[in-house]
Amino acid sequence: MSICLISPKASQDLDEIFDYFASRNVDAGERFVMAFEKKCENLLQFPKMGRSYKDIEPSLRGIPLDNYIILYRLIDNGVEIVRVVSGYRNLEYLFER
Repeated sequence: MSICLISPKASQDLDEIFDYFASRNVDAGERFVMAFEKKCENLLQFPKMGRSYKDIEPSLRGIPLDNYIILYRLIDNGVEIVRVVSGYRNLEYLFER
């Protein structure tokens, strides 16, 4: 059975995204949550469907979701969501810390 783990950093990212939507447009937030869950399900079926971000970190992959990028890595029994960040962020800077 494949699993989709959410890292503590990704969980924090999602909390911030949900807070943003809650303060502006609850319906859009609900659509984001449903789309995120669907992306996770798709990743479990097709874990290599995302593009490689090996220039930032060797095992890092990502798929777009609206204006965000779901960054993940393959693990033995599924995928681990590492971060969920704006597509406008400097990803190199984000991972050099």
